Amino acid sequence: MSLTPKREIDLRIGRFQSLLGEHGVDGALIVQPVDLFYFSGTAQNGYLYIPASGVPVLWVKKSFARARDESALENVFPLASVKKLPELITSGGGAPAVMGLEMDVLPAGTYLFYAKMFSGTKLVDISGLVKQVRQVKSKYEMEHLRVSGRKMTEVYHEIPGIIRAGITEVELAAKIEERARKAGHIGYMSMRAFGNTVFFGQLMSGWAAAVPSSFDGPAGGQGLHPIFPQGCSFKTIETGEPILVDYVGLWGGYITDRSRIYTIDYLSDKLIRAFNTSLEIQEAVIRRTEPGVNGSDLYEMALKIADKAGLGDHFMGSGSDRVKFIGHGVGLELDEFPVLAKGVDIKLEPGMVFALEPKFVFPGEGLVGIENTFILTEKGVEKVTDSPDELVIL
Repeated sequence: MSLTPKREIDLRIGRFQSLLGEHGVDGALIVQPVDLFYFSGTAQNGYLYIPASGVPVLWVKKSFARARDESALENVFPLASVKKLPELITSGGGAPAVMGLEMDVLPAGTYLFYAKMFSGTKLVDISGLVKQVRQVKSKYEMEHLRVSGRKMTEVYHEIPGIIRAGITEVELAAKIEERARKAGHIGYMSMRAFGNTVFFGQLMSGWAAAVPSSFDGPAGGQGLHPIFPQGCSFKTIETGEPILVDYVGLWGGYITDRSRIYTIDYLSDKLIRAFNTSLEIQEAVIRRTEPGVNGSDLYEMALKIADKAGLGDHFMGSGSDRVKFIGHGVGLELDEFPVLAKGVDIKLEPGMVFALEPKFVFPGEGLVGIENTFILTEKGVEKVTDSPDELVIL
């Protein structure tokens, strides 16, 4: 099992501590599992206190033995009761006057419990600072992302050989997911947004891919039941319809996202033209992407290309179900920063990693488009989901 090295943990904590100091926060209590893993190297049930200066401390409820083995932190201790935290934090360096919490993901009941427990401390939201640190990947993280991309490319190489007319979406999904799991795909997909979940990714065909859902993306899907109204269904895959395979690679904890379009025998000229427009948008956006560019400008450029092609009404969804972004950050979670979206002004930096997904949705007919994951470096943009982008006609 791969463990996060101490030098990597130290780098992350050092960057975060600098931000805490700049914003007048004395320390932060990290409890969300993904953030906890990012800063400590373990996702066991624990509480990580990171002071603005000084040595972090991790207290663990369960499993302490695993956390001690997995984390490179020097101070890892068992925790008998959460109510001991104020006393423990104070004894380690004094009571913080201002303490940060991950308020974007912290349940209201938990926040109220902390507010009562830390009654003499001002509690502030440091979730933006956490996202700011995590959006720029280190060399260590970039290598894990490359591995994730390569591993899922191997799975995608097998997909054309298992698609056939008459198979259901869920049967095809199971065949692909089986191959990914056997290759070591973790399977569980972390998302930060409240109420958003995804299982492996999305596999849909024909009209079913154009069925909208609550998921914050251009694709929806019929799904198998209203309790999870998205993704694959029992619909049979037919000839002449677009088959969307939008699957996430997940090895070493790191996510890469890609979409490919397949069809059996043929595809209509309209859908082929829309697909080619998605490739044109991808090429134009990547050609323009460099350090310092504004993410919202990339979205506007993509929208202009779609409008010029006469496809604006179908870009990134249809009708009121259209989404106003073309890309999203990936890493330990599927919905990280940066977001390439309307009105979201963010200057891109080397080390940022994003999935670019220009897609077109046609109700009653299907979805076509492309998605790839890219790393922005000082020298340019590196594609880490390296399987052919072209429409695959079987």
